[in-house]
Formats: sequence, C-alpha cells, structure tokens
Amino acid sequence: MLKRIVLKLIAAIARKKTYNTANKPVQTQKKQLKTLIKKALLTRFGVDHNFKKIFDYETFKSQVPIRDYEDIKNYIELIKQGEASVLWPGRPIYFAMTSGTTSGSKFIPITKDSLPNHLNGAKKAILIYVANTGKTNFIDGKFIFIQGSPLLTKISGIPTGRLSGISAHHIPHYMKKNMLPTWQTNTIDDWEKKVDNIISETINQDMTLISGIPSWLQMYFEKIKSTTGKKISSIFPNFNLLIYGGVNFKPYEKKFSSLIGKKIDTIELFPASEGFFAFQDQINGEGLLLILDAGIFYEFISVKDYREDKINRVSIEDVRINKDYLMIISTSAGLWGYNTGDTVRFVSLSPHRIIVTGRIKQQLSAFGEHVIVKEVEQAMQKAIQLSDALVSEFTVAPRFKSKNHKACHEWYIEFDKEPNNLKDFALNLDSELQTQNKYYKELILGKIIQKPDIKIVLKGGFKKYMKNAGKLGGQNKIPKIANDRLIVERITKLNLLKTI
Repeated sequence: MLKRIVLKLIAAIARKKTYNTANKPVQTQKKQLKTLIKKALLTRFGVDHNFKKIFDYETFKSQVPIRDYEDIKNYIELIKQGEASVLWPGRPIYFAMTSGTTSGSKFIPITKDSLPNHLNGAKKAILIYVANTGKTNFIDGKFIFIQGSPLLTKISGIPTGRLSGISAHHIPHYMKKNMLPTWQTNTIDDWEKKVDNIISETINQDMTLISGIPSWLQMYFEKIKSTTGKKISSIFPNFNLLIYGGVNFKPYEKKFSSLIGKKIDTIELFPASEGFFAFQDQINGEGLLLILDAGIFYEFISVKDYREDKINRVSIEDVRINKDYLMIISTSAGLWGYNTGDTVRFVSLSPHRIIVTGRIKQQLSAFGEHVIVKEVEQAMQKAIQLSDALVSEFTVAPRFKSKNHKACHEWYIEFDKEPNNLKDFALNLDSELQTQNKYYKELILGKIIQKPDIKIVLKGGFKKYMKNAGKLGGQNKIPKIANDRLIVERITKLNLLKTI
C-alpha cells in the first residue's frame, strides 16, 4: 500500500514538471540550444563551426549545416581513435551501434550528459500514465523490458553495443527483483532460442507489464499460445500494461487483442539510438508528447521542401499542425544538425504532440505517388476494421508494367486469419489509400496503375524471410514500403507465398 502511495506522489511531481516545460515550448527549446552551444564551445566541432559567434537560432543555422551520419563520420572516427572533446567535451561513455542502410554500422556517441535522456524516457512515460490513470497494480508483479545482448565490446576503451543492451547496465536496483528475463537469457544471440528461454522464465510468473517492439511481442505471445493452447490473459491474468515502440501498433491491434484475450492499456514510445524523443501521455488521445527539456534541440524541415532540395529549417516555434516534417536534432551527445531520417506530423501544438509518419528514405513513389508509411498503415488498419481478418505482418512493393502484368502496388500480407472476401479487402485498401494520398488517387483514376494486388505470405513466412536475411530478432523490422522489389523477390524465391 505504501509503495503505491509513494509511486502516485512521484508520478504527480513528474507530471507537473513535464507539463510545465511542455507548456513553455519556445522558452524551453531556446534554453536547450543555448546550453548545448555553451558546453561545446571548445570542442573540435565547436571551433570548426565558430560556436563563439553563435548567439541565436538564426546564427546557429548559418554556422551548422544539416548532416547525415556520413557527414559526421570523420568526427566519429577521431573519437574511435582516442581523441577527446571532438563533438562534446570529454569522451563518450558508450557507443550505441546501429545498422545503417548506406554506411554500414553506425556508432552513435552516448555521453554522460545524454545518457539520462535514454534512461528516463520510458520511466517518465510510466509515471505520467500513473498520474493520469491512478493505476498502480502493475508494480505488484514481474516486468519484461526486452533488450539486446548486454555484452559489450570496446573501441579505444569505449564500451560499444546495441542501445537496449547498454540500457541493461542501468536498471535501477529497486527494479531488478521484478525484472525478467535473466542476464543469462539476455545474452543469448539466437533469437528463437532466446524467446524460448524467456517463455520458460516467465510462463509461471505473475507478469503484469510487458514491453518490446510489436514483432518481438507477437512472436513471444504466439509461442506461448502454441505451447499452452491458451490466450495470454489466461496465462498472465494480472497482465494489464503493454509498452511498445518502433512501429505503428494500430494495424496489429486486432491481432494482439485476439492473442491477449482482453483489453489492456498500452503506452507508445519513440526511442532511437540518437535520443529518446517522445512518449504517449494520454491513454485515448492522439499523438506522442515531444520531450523538450532533455538535452535535445529540435529542428524541422517540411518533407515537401526537403524532397525539392529546399532546406528551410524551422524550430518548434514555427511548426504547423498536420504537416509532415523531417526531424533534425542537436544533442548533448554531440550530434549537431543531425538528420534523424524520421518524419513526423504534429497533431497538437499545445502541448506539442507528434505522430511518426515514417522514414524519409522509406517512400513508395515508383509511379510518382509519394506514398508514405503512415498511409499504408492507415489503409491496412481500415481494411482490417471492415473485415474479419487478422494480420500478422505486411509489406508493399511496386509491380512494374510488363508483357503479362499491368503496373500496380502489390501487398504481401501474412494473415493470421484470412478475410472472407480477399477482393473486398483489396478494394478497401485501395479506397483508404486514395483517401490518404491524392497522387495515388490520380494514378488510379488515370489508369496509370491498377488497383492493388494481394499476395498471401504463408504463416511464419516473414519470420523465415527475416531469418534468411540474418535480421531475425533485436530491433529489426519489416519495412512497410519500398521502391524496389528486393524484399518481395526474396520472399518469392524462398517459396513463402500461398498459391491462390
């Protein structure tokens, strides 16, 4: 009882502090920029970019250009060679290693100043949940915060590994007795074996809070169901809070509801190796609250402008609602004008809440349609709502005109339960995508492309594809859209399609 009272008190304090800064967005962000510049004045990067002459946002923009990882790689290499005070005073305390699409592995610095942002984001989300709902039952049971391997290597003395593995070294002592899986299980590299071990360790426990990316959660829940023949709510009757991040949960909501067997609360997070950016602060409201006071200064470029090579950067002061932006950050880890590659849309400006609309390089525009991830996810969500189908996973690729086929979008879908009428399901995908995207609609009406064609992926097919591609487990996800056919051709070559 005392534990719950204390938790509610801490949660109330956290909520007050969170909304105090959220309700002063411009003032808070100006302070962040000023502090970042001041601390990095004498770094190599600060000297190279004349930080001593930066007095406001306008001069910052003139001195610090937008950079991808490739453009800061030379600075990162200096740090890896042992040099100090390159991007931020001193040396990083970690490198978070992540896979890059064009640059191979990326090594994102984490400093003493930036670490709290990574560690406190999820904690803040849970405290706001408690403050807003009054619910504290989850603290009486066991938790899963799935992580990558906590085993770290070293580069010039700097511990290096996946961010989730790094986080495993900083679990508060008071939480460790409630945390699963064990350290030994977390160090297992083989993802399927790791999930089996997690099930063995958790299936007889009173699990109340489970966290992970949806693809991992789905594998975990499906294996439990196949092993026991029971829904998750029967195995874990006190399970009442699910925390996730990495992908939009809505298209999978119906499937998870079927697996779990009861309605539970969910909290969405927006973490990345570069920083913890936002979290869901309302149970039923739309959008994630942008964290403005944790050592990150945000800039935004209209996606439309960026695609036209117009680099018009704006701060939080000048963003507009329902407009897609590329998110740029400068952080206390020494990332300056850094292009995250993430695209977001503001759904509220008081306070600033965003939805993640995709990745700037993830766009389906093989025919000039400019379709983004959010639009195909919304189309899938609508089609599921209008049918009895349950969807496990999907991806969309262009099919180009040939002697035997007309041009169209091909939807490769793994159904847990197929719709009664596949043709109607395809028409609903098309109808909603036309509603979402005017360019796609024009191409359909102009008969440049025909309506979508569905290819049914065999059950477990996407898992087999990921395993074959060496991407099973961890934070790896199936891209929802692509301009090429590399993924779907591999799926076809592996004979993972159902013959219709």
